[in-house]
Amino acid sequence: MTTAFTPQSVSKKEAKKEGLVEIRHVHKFYGEHEVLKDISLTVNPGEVVSLIGPSGSGKSTLLRTINHLESIDSGDITVDGEYIGYRRKGDLLYELPEREVLRRRATVGLVFQNFNLFPHLTAVENVAEGPVALKRLSKAAAKAQAIDLLASVGLADKGESYPRQLSGGQQQRVAIARALALDPDVILFDEPTSALDPELAGEVLSVIRQLAQTGKTLIIVTHEISFAREVSDRVVFLSDGALVESGTPEQVLDHPRHERTRAFIESIL
Repeated sequence: MTTAFTPQSVSKKEAKKEGLVEIRHVHKFYGEHEVLKDISLTVNPGEVVSLIGPSGSGKSTLLRTINHLESIDSGDITVDGEYIGYRRKGDLLYELPEREVLRRRATVGLVFQNFNLFPHLTAVENVAEGPVALKRLSKAAAKAQAIDLLASVGLADKGESYPRQLSGGQQQRVAIARALALDPDVILFDEPTSALDPELAGEVLSVIRQLAQTGKTLIIVTHEISFAREVSDRVVFLSDGALVESGTPEQVLDHPRHERTRAFIESIL
């Protein structure tokens, strides 16, 4: 199934200048286990970057640190020069109150593996909820925008459906529309097709392919290597919490420089 993607609220790549993500020397521990080991990565505005690697390599943890759903133990992460969860005073960082974190987090959308829709809300209500809660739009304006966004992901006729009435692929497309509702500069995708069978996964990947042309910065954790090859400006390979290799899809997937990358690619192709 092919979906049309024409949200009026999304700028073309040439016009979009926001969305710079800078990750510098990030370390993250769970107890004594170091899950992120001195990660440094810059993602430029409008760039599409896929994070690949074996299970447990730190991909999803890294993704969730970008919008401060996971804290870090050292290093720093900024989006367009701003911290999401902290403010700087001199050389020290101070954690922000939750309300301010939520406001800043609105610049970074996140699409989860398992959709995370509110089961008691319709598709339209799920998409409209964020702009209303953050007082960006009135209820009427948010609903009108939600209807447009659902149409843009091929769900014009599903606005009044509840999540339980939708297929997995449809739920994930609602989740993408919800992420777009706040017009974020950056959208993070955490294994967006891992809970879907191949046909339904194709629906979601089609939407992401077209979203990749709009100028949003996209960072995608994925096990879909052919999709990463097709859609990415850059592929980043992580293993055992470390950033092993980064380059164009051709460089990383066809001519990997590191043995760990080569062994991983051979194991999944």
